[in-house]
Amino acid sequence: MSTTAAPSGAAALAALSADERASLDSTGFDAQSFAELVDGHLAGTLPPNRLRGDVQPPPAIPRVAPSGSWQGDALVDAGRQALHAGKAGLLLLNGGMATRFGGRVKGIVPALPGRSFLALQAERMAGLQAETGQPLPMLLMNSLATDEPTRAHLAEHDGWSLAAGSVRTFMQSAAPRLRPDGSLYRGADGTPSLYGPGHGDLLPSLRRSGELQRLRDAGVEVLLMANVDNLGAALDPALLGAFLASGAEMMVEVAPKLPGDVGGAPASVDGEVRIVEGFAFPEEFDQDRIPVFNTNTLWFRVDALDREFPLRWYRVRKKTGDDEVIQFERLVGQASWFLRTEYVTVSRDRFRPVKSPADLDAVRPKLREMFGVRLRVL
Repeated sequence: MSTTAAPSGAAALAALSADERASLDSTGFDAQSFAELVDGHLAGTLPPNRLRGDVQPPPAIPRVAPSGSWQGDALVDAGRQALHAGKAGLLLLNGGMATRFGGRVKGIVPALPGRSFLALQAERMAGLQAETGQPLPMLLMNSLATDEPTRAHLAEHDGWSLAAGSVRTFMQSAAPRLRPDGSLYRGADGTPSLYGPGHGDLLPSLRRSGELQRLRDAGVEVLLMANVDNLGAALDPALLGAFLASGAEMMVEVAPKLPGDVGGAPASVDGEVRIVEGFAFPEEFDQDRIPVFNTNTLWFRVDALDREFPLRWYRVRKKTGDDEVIQFERLVGQASWFLRTEYVTVSRDRFRPVKSPADLDAVRPKLREMFGVRLRVL
Protein backbone atom coordinates (compact mmCIF):
# COMPACT_ATOMS: atom_id res chain seq x y z
CA MET A 1 0.00 0.00 0.00
CA SER A 2 1.54 3.35 -1.12
CA THR A 3 1.32 6.48 0.93
CA THR A 4 1.67 10.10 -0.10
CA ALA A 5 4.12 12.22 1.85
CA ALA A 6 2.55 15.01 3.85
CA PRO A 7 3.06 18.42 2.21
CA SER A 8 6.32 20.04 3.26
CA GLY A 9 9.18 21.93 1.73
CA ALA A 10 11.13 18.72 1.34
CA ALA A 11 8.14 17.02 -0.33
CA ALA A 12 7.70 19.90 -2.79
CA LEU A 13 11.37 19.64 -3.76
CA ALA A 14 11.15 15.84 -4.04
CA ALA A 15 8.24 16.22 -6.48
CA LEU A 16 10.62 17.75 -9.02
CA SER A 17 12.28 15.42 -11.49
CA ALA A 18 16.07 15.39 -11.72
CA ASP A 19 15.97 17.43 -14.95
CA GLU A 20 13.49 19.92 -13.49
CA ARG A 21 15.62 20.39 -10.41
CA ALA A 22 18.78 20.78 -12.49
CA SER A 23 17.12 23.47 -14.62
CA LEU A 24 16.06 25.37 -11.50
CA ASP A 25 19.47 25.02 -9.88
CA SER A 26 21.10 26.48 -13.00
CA THR A 27 19.30 29.77 -12.30
CA GLY A 28 20.59 30.03 -8.73
CA PHE A 29 17.49 28.56 -7.10
CA ASP A 30 17.88 28.62 -3.31
CA ALA A 31 16.38 25.25 -2.36
CA GLN A 32 17.01 25.61 1.37
CA SER A 33 15.23 28.98 1.63
CA PHE A 34 12.40 27.67 -0.54
CA ALA A 35 11.86 24.62 1.69
CA GLU A 36 11.90 26.79 4.82
CA LEU A 37 9.34 29.15 3.29
CA VAL A 38 7.05 26.26 2.37
CA ASP A 39 7.30 24.86 5.90
CA GLY A 40 6.60 28.31 7.37
CA HIS A 41 3.58 28.71 5.10
CA LEU A 42 2.18 25.36 6.20
CA ALA A 43 2.88 25.98 9.88
CA GLY A 44 1.43 29.49 9.78
CA THR A 45 4.65 30.94 11.15
CA LEU A 46 5.56 33.27 8.28
CA PRO A 47 5.33 36.92 9.31
CA PRO A 48 2.37 38.81 7.85
CA ASN A 49 2.97 40.92 4.77
CA ARG A 50 1.77 44.04 6.58
CA LEU A 51 4.26 45.97 8.68
CA ARG A 52 4.12 46.29 12.42
CA GLY A 53 5.41 49.34 14.22
CA ASP A 54 5.00 53.09 14.01
CA VAL A 55 4.42 54.06 10.36
CA GLN A 56 4.12 57.76 9.49
CA PRO A 57 4.44 59.93 6.36
CA PRO A 58 8.05 60.88 5.63
CA PRO A 59 9.44 64.41 5.83
CA ALA A 60 9.09 66.45 2.64
CA ILE A 61 11.37 65.02 -0.07
CA PRO A 62 13.27 67.70 -2.02
CA ARG A 63 13.98 68.01 -5.71
CA VAL A 64 17.46 68.43 -7.16
CA ALA A 65 18.62 72.05 -7.26
CA PRO A 66 17.52 73.54 -10.60
CA SER A 67 19.79 74.10 -13.55
CA GLY A 68 20.97 77.70 -13.64
CA SER A 69 21.50 77.86 -9.90
CA TRP A 70 25.01 77.65 -8.52
CA GLN A 71 24.26 74.38 -6.73
CA GLY A 72 22.34 72.87 -9.64
CA ASP A 73 25.09 73.61 -12.15
CA ALA A 74 27.71 72.20 -9.76
CA LEU A 75 25.74 68.92 -9.54
CA VAL A 76 25.44 68.71 -13.32
CA ASP A 77 29.20 69.26 -13.67
CA ALA A 78 29.94 66.56 -11.09
CA GLY A 79 27.63 64.12 -12.86
CA ARG A 80 29.19 64.84 -16.24
CA GLN A 81 32.66 64.36 -14.83
CA ALA A 82 31.63 60.95 -13.46
CA LEU A 83 30.17 59.94 -16.83
CA HIS A 84 33.27 61.12 -18.72
CA ALA A 85 35.37 59.08 -16.28
CA GLY A 86 33.31 55.95 -17.04
CA LYS A 87 32.07 55.65 -13.45
CA ALA A 88 28.34 55.01 -14.10
CA GLY A 89 26.20 52.37 -15.77
CA LEU A 90 22.57 51.44 -16.43
CA LEU A 91 20.88 48.25 -15.26
CA LEU A 92 17.46 47.31 -16.68
CA LEU A 93 15.09 44.85 -15.03
CA ASN A 94 14.16 42.64 -17.98
CA GLY A 95 13.04 39.54 -16.11
CA GLY A 96 9.72 38.09 -15.05
CA MET A 97 7.79 35.44 -16.93
CA ALA A 98 6.53 37.50 -19.93
CA THR A 99 2.88 37.17 -18.95
CA ARG A 100 1.73 40.79 -18.74
CA PHE A 101 2.14 41.83 -22.38
CA GLY A 102 0.18 39.21 -24.27
CA GLY A 103 2.83 36.57 -23.65
CA ARG A 104 5.51 38.64 -25.41
CA VAL A 105 8.84 39.64 -23.90
CA LYS A 106 8.21 43.30 -23.23
CA GLY A 107 11.76 44.51 -23.83
CA ILE A 108 11.67 43.41 -27.48
CA VAL A 109 8.17 44.75 -28.21
CA PRO A 110 8.22 47.83 -30.53
CA ALA A 111 7.66 50.87 -28.30
CA LEU A 112 7.86 53.04 -31.41
CA PRO A 113 7.64 51.76 -35.00
CA GLY A 114 10.66 49.54 -35.64
CA ARG A 115 12.26 50.37 -32.27
CA SER A 116 11.81 48.17 -29.22
CA PHE A 117 12.02 49.25 -25.59
CA LEU A 118 15.55 47.85 -25.51
CA ALA A 119 16.46 49.55 -28.79
CA LEU A 120 15.44 52.95 -27.45
CA GLN A 121 17.35 52.42 -24.21
CA ALA A 122 20.39 51.23 -26.17
CA GLU A 123 20.27 54.12 -28.66
CA ARG A 124 20.30 56.58 -25.79
CA MET A 125 23.21 54.78 -24.14
CA ALA A 126 25.11 54.67 -27.44
CA GLY A 127 24.73 58.44 -27.70
CA LEU A 128 26.06 58.85 -24.16
CA GLN A 129 28.99 56.55 -24.95
CA ALA A 130 29.82 58.62 -28.02
CA GLU A 131 29.59 61.86 -26.03
CA THR A 132 31.81 60.67 -23.19
CA GLY A 133 34.15 58.38 -25.10
CA GLN A 134 33.53 55.74 -22.42
CA PRO A 135 32.04 52.22 -22.80
CA LEU A 136 29.38 52.96 -20.18
CA PRO A 137 27.77 49.57 -19.43
CA MET A 138 24.15 48.60 -19.99
CA LEU A 139 23.22 45.47 -18.05
CA LEU A 140 20.03 43.45 -18.49
CA MET A 141 18.69 41.16 -15.80
CA ASN A 142 16.83 38.46 -17.74
CA SER A 143 14.80 35.44 -16.65
CA LEU A 144 14.19 31.94 -17.95
CA ALA A 145 11.33 33.37 -20.02
CA THR A 146 13.12 36.44 -21.38
CA ASP A 147 16.77 35.42 -21.75
CA GLU A 148 16.76 33.57 -25.07
CA PRO A 149 14.44 36.01 -26.93
CA THR A 150 16.40 38.98 -25.57
CA ARG A 151 19.75 37.53 -26.61
CA ALA A 152 18.36 36.85 -30.09
CA HIS A 153 17.07 40.42 -30.29
CA LEU A 154 20.48 41.81 -29.30
CA ALA A 155 22.20 39.63 -31.89
CA GLU A 156 19.73 40.62 -34.61
CA HIS A 157 20.50 44.30 -34.08
CA ASP A 158 24.22 43.84 -33.37
CA GLY A 159 23.99 45.67 -30.07
CA TRP A 160 22.73 48.95 -31.61
CA SER A 161 26.24 50.38 -31.99
CA LEU A 162 27.00 50.11 -28.28
CA ALA A 163 30.67 49.77 -27.47
CA ALA A 164 31.92 46.20 -27.70
CA GLY A 165 31.27 44.29 -24.50
CA SER A 166 29.31 47.12 -22.88
CA VAL A 167 25.89 45.44 -23.16
CA ARG A 168 25.75 42.42 -20.89
CA THR A 169 23.07 40.07 -19.65
CA PHE A 170 22.70 37.91 -16.56
CA MET A 171 19.93 35.72 -15.20
CA GLN A 172 17.71 36.08 -12.19
CA SER A 173 16.70 32.90 -10.40
CA ALA A 174 13.41 31.04 -10.68
CA ALA A 175 11.20 29.11 -8.26
CA PRO A 176 8.20 26.77 -8.56
CA ARG A 177 4.69 27.81 -7.60
CA LEU A 178 2.75 25.88 -4.98
CA ARG A 179 -0.83 24.95 -4.39
CA PRO A 180 -2.26 26.49 -1.20
CA ASP A 181 -1.75 23.14 0.56
CA GLY A 182 2.00 23.40 -0.02
CA SER A 183 2.25 20.81 -2.79
CA LEU A 184 4.04 21.51 -6.06
CA TYR A 185 1.81 23.12 -8.69
CA ARG A 186 2.08 21.94 -12.27
CA GLY A 187 0.55 23.64 -15.29
CA ALA A 188 -1.75 22.07 -17.86
CA ASP A 189 1.29 20.72 -19.73
CA GLY A 190 2.46 18.87 -16.63
CA THR A 191 5.55 20.97 -16.06
CA PRO A 192 6.22 22.96 -12.87
CA SER A 193 4.80 26.48 -13.05
CA LEU A 194 7.81 28.72 -12.53
CA TYR A 195 8.11 32.39 -11.67
CA GLY A 196 10.78 35.00 -11.00
CA PRO A 197 10.87 35.61 -7.22
CA GLY A 198 10.57 39.40 -7.41
CA HIS A 199 13.05 42.10 -8.41
CA GLY A 200 14.70 41.80 -5.02
CA ASP A 201 16.43 38.86 -6.69
CA LEU A 202 18.60 41.46 -8.45
CA LEU A 203 20.90 41.79 -5.46
CA PRO A 204 22.04 38.16 -5.11
CA SER A 205 21.86 37.52 -8.88
CA LEU A 206 24.16 40.43 -9.69
CA ARG A 207 26.80 39.03 -7.32
CA ARG A 208 26.29 35.39 -8.27
CA SER A 209 26.66 36.11 -11.99
CA GLY A 210 30.01 37.83 -11.53
CA GLU A 211 28.67 41.02 -13.13
CA LEU A 212 29.04 43.01 -9.91
CA GLN A 213 32.74 42.18 -9.73
CA ARG A 214 33.15 43.02 -13.43
CA LEU A 215 31.67 46.45 -12.78
CA ARG A 216 34.04 47.03 -9.87
CA ASP A 217 37.03 45.85 -11.91
CA ALA A 218 36.04 48.28 -14.70
CA GLY A 219 35.93 51.22 -12.28
CA VAL A 220 32.14 51.63 -12.38
CA GLU A 221 31.07 53.21 -9.09
CA VAL A 222 27.37 53.99 -9.64
CA LEU A 223 24.57 51.91 -11.10
CA LEU A 224 21.17 53.27 -12.10
CA MET A 225 18.49 50.56 -11.93
CA ALA A 226 15.18 50.93 -13.78
CA ASN A 227 12.38 48.82 -15.22
CA VAL A 228 12.90 48.07 -18.90
CA ASP A 229 9.45 49.53 -19.70
CA ASN A 230 10.21 52.90 -18.05
CA LEU A 231 11.76 54.88 -20.89
CA GLY A 232 11.74 58.02 -18.74
CA ALA A 233 14.69 56.70 -16.71
CA ALA A 234 18.15 57.66 -17.97
CA LEU A 235 21.61 58.51 -16.65
CA ASP A 236 20.85 62.15 -15.88
CA PRO A 237 23.99 64.13 -14.89
CA ALA A 238 22.16 66.28 -12.32
CA LEU A 239 20.73 63.27 -10.49
CA LEU A 240 24.05 61.43 -10.72
CA GLY A 241 25.82 64.47 -9.29
CA ALA A 242 23.25 64.76 -6.51
CA PHE A 243 23.68 61.11 -5.59
CA LEU A 244 27.47 61.40 -5.47
CA ALA A 245 27.26 64.59 -3.38
CA SER A 246 24.89 62.97 -0.89
CA GLY A 247 27.40 60.34 0.20
CA ALA A 248 24.52 57.84 0.28
CA GLU A 249 24.77 54.22 -0.82
CA MET A 250 21.33 54.24 -2.46
CA MET A 251 19.05 56.94 -3.85
CA VAL A 252 15.33 56.46 -4.55
CA GLU A 253 13.50 58.51 -7.16
CA VAL A 254 9.97 59.35 -6.06
CA ALA A 255 7.35 61.17 -8.10
CA PRO A 256 4.27 63.22 -7.21
CA LYS A 257 1.25 61.00 -6.73
CA LEU A 258 -1.78 61.47 -8.98
CA PRO A 259 -5.29 60.09 -8.43
CA GLY A 260 -5.30 56.36 -9.10
CA ASP A 261 -1.58 55.83 -8.49
CA VAL A 262 -0.83 52.79 -6.37
CA GLY A 263 2.30 51.07 -5.15
CA GLY A 264 5.11 51.52 -2.70
CA ALA A 265 6.22 54.78 -1.15
CA PRO A 266 8.75 56.16 1.31
CA ALA A 267 7.50 56.18 4.87
CA SER A 268 8.91 56.77 8.34
CA VAL A 269 9.04 53.34 9.99
CA ASP A 270 9.92 53.56 13.66
CA GLY A 271 11.66 56.85 12.90
CA GLU A 272 13.63 55.70 9.82
CA VAL A 273 12.60 56.62 6.26
CA ARG A 274 12.32 53.45 4.21
CA ILE A 275 10.55 52.16 1.11
CA VAL A 276 7.34 50.34 2.03
CA GLU A 277 5.39 48.32 -0.54
CA GLY A 278 1.75 49.31 -0.98
CA PHE A 279 0.42 45.99 0.31
CA ALA A 280 2.75 46.15 3.34
CA PHE A 281 1.35 49.30 4.91
CA PRO A 282 -0.74 48.72 8.04
CA GLU A 283 -4.39 48.34 7.08
CA GLU A 284 -5.39 51.40 9.09
CA PHE A 285 -2.75 53.66 7.48
CA ASP A 286 -4.14 56.09 4.87
CA GLN A 287 -1.60 55.92 2.04
CA ASP A 288 -2.99 59.15 0.56
CA ARG A 289 -1.20 60.92 3.42
CA ILE A 290 2.01 60.36 1.44
CA PRO A 291 2.04 62.68 -1.62
CA VAL A 292 4.73 60.75 -3.54
CA PHE A 293 5.38 57.16 -4.59
CA ASN A 294 8.37 54.97 -5.37
CA THR A 295 9.10 54.86 -9.13
CA ASN A 296 11.41 51.84 -8.70
CA THR A 297 14.18 53.85 -10.33
CA LEU A 298 17.09 53.45 -7.93
CA TRP A 299 20.71 54.59 -7.80
CA PHE A 300 23.27 52.36 -6.07
CA ARG A 301 26.91 52.62 -5.09
CA VAL A 302 28.36 49.52 -6.67
CA ASP A 303 30.66 48.71 -3.76
CA ALA A 304 27.69 48.82 -1.34
CA LEU A 305 26.05 45.93 -3.19
CA ASP A 306 28.86 43.46 -2.57
CA ARG A 307 27.19 41.85 0.45
CA GLU A 308 24.21 39.72 1.38
CA PHE A 309 20.94 41.51 2.05
CA PRO A 310 18.43 39.87 4.41
CA LEU A 311 15.43 40.98 2.37
CA ARG A 312 12.16 39.62 3.71
CA TRP A 313 10.07 37.19 1.73
CA TYR A 314 6.45 38.06 1.03
CA ARG A 315 3.84 35.35 0.49
CA VAL A 316 1.83 36.21 -2.61
CA ARG A 317 -1.41 34.58 -3.71
CA LYS A 318 -2.07 34.60 -7.44
CA LYS A 319 -4.36 33.01 -10.00
CA THR A 320 -3.11 30.78 -12.80
CA GLY A 321 -6.19 30.23 -14.90
CA ASP A 322 -8.79 29.10 -12.39
CA ASP A 323 -6.18 27.78 -9.96
CA GLU A 324 -4.98 29.63 -6.88
CA VAL A 325 -1.23 29.42 -6.36
CA ILE A 326 1.29 30.56 -3.78
CA GLN A 327 4.64 32.15 -4.52
CA PHE A 328 7.30 33.91 -2.44
CA GLU A 329 8.84 37.20 -3.55
CA ARG A 330 11.47 39.70 -2.44
CA LEU A 331 11.51 43.34 -3.54
CA VAL A 332 14.56 45.48 -4.24
CA GLY A 333 13.21 48.62 -2.57
CA GLN A 334 13.77 46.97 0.79
CA ALA A 335 17.49 47.53 0.28
CA SER A 336 16.64 50.99 1.67
CA TRP A 337 16.28 49.29 5.07
CA PHE A 338 19.96 48.29 5.02
CA LEU A 339 21.76 51.00 3.02
CA ARG A 340 22.29 54.69 3.72
CA THR A 341 19.52 56.00 1.50
CA GLU A 342 18.70 59.38 0.02
CA TYR A 343 15.32 60.26 -1.53
CA VAL A 344 14.72 62.74 -4.35
CA THR A 345 11.51 63.96 -5.98
CA VAL A 346 11.64 63.86 -9.79
CA SER A 347 9.37 64.97 -12.59
CA ARG A 348 6.75 62.54 -13.86
CA ASP A 349 8.67 62.69 -17.16
CA ARG A 350 11.14 60.25 -15.57
CA PHE A 351 8.33 57.80 -14.89
CA ARG A 352 6.71 56.48 -18.08
CA PRO A 353 5.88 52.86 -17.23
CA VAL A 354 4.18 50.56 -19.74
CA LYS A 355 2.49 47.57 -18.15
CA SER A 356 0.02 46.71 -20.93
CA PRO A 357 -0.62 47.39 -24.65
CA ALA A 358 -3.18 50.03 -23.59
CA ASP A 359 -0.48 51.80 -21.55
CA LEU A 360 1.80 51.80 -24.61
CA ASP A 361 -0.87 53.42 -26.78
CA ALA A 362 -1.34 56.11 -24.14
CA VAL A 363 2.35 56.88 -23.68
CA ARG A 364 3.46 56.76 -27.36
CA PRO A 365 2.90 60.49 -28.04
CA LYS A 366 5.27 61.31 -25.15
CA LEU A 367 7.79 58.74 -26.40
CA ARG A 368 7.76 60.32 -29.86
CA GLU A 369 8.54 63.64 -28.23
CA MET A 370 11.28 62.16 -26.02
CA PHE A 371 13.04 60.36 -28.85
CA GLY A 372 12.54 62.97 -31.56
CA VAL A 373 10.09 61.03 -33.73
CA ARG A 374 7.79 63.09 -35.90
CA LEU A 375 4.63 61.83 -37.54
CA ARG A 376 4.43 62.25 -41.30
CA VAL A 377 1.64 64.55 -42.44
CA LEU A 378 0.05 63.27 -45.66
